Amino acid sequence: MKFKIRNMKAKDIKDVQQVAKTSWNDTYEGIIPALIQENFLNSAYSDEMMKRRLDVSSLYVAEAEAQIVGFANFSKVKEEGEMELGAIYLLPEFQGKGVGTALLNEGIKNAQNASRVFINVEKENKTGVTFYKAKNFKTLSEFEDDLEGHITIMVRMVKDLVNEKRNQGLLE
Repeated sequence: MKFKIRNMKAKDIKDVQQVAKTSWNDTYEGIIPALIQENFLNSAYSDEMMKRRLDVSSLYVAEAEAQIVGFANFSKVKEEGEMELGAIYLLPEFQGKGVGTALLNEGIKNAQNASRVFINVEKENKTGVTFYKAKNFKTLSEFEDDLEGHITIMVRMVKDLVNEKRNQGLLE
């Protein structure tokens, strides 16, 4: 399957909102009630919030078959070399095809001076937890999160970019 990764543009907002909704509904069915998903998505992925994300973070989209099939959202790198991966969401039929890996790699490649990437993953999101473990993220902790009145258990994970580069012979 052919796909390309590029920087997100304002014109992509509607497509990214649709990917977020479809991915969330597929991933969290039976884990997070539908109404809570809808409320969260309407808030976190509103037009205003998406425009703000474009201004303050790094957003990438994956295009395949002339449509946006996934996206990733990274924070700017902080002084300590740390950054947050806010999301990698894919349309279900494009999971397991290298698209998520390509989005993750693009964000890391473009993050100058990043030494560690952090992510919070819902514990019951087995696909997500498995993906991040396969990409050398290590579990730091678990914590409860209140999502619109629904308590979820989150897993805090980190990927050490410095050790990874050292192990690949990219650092002295």
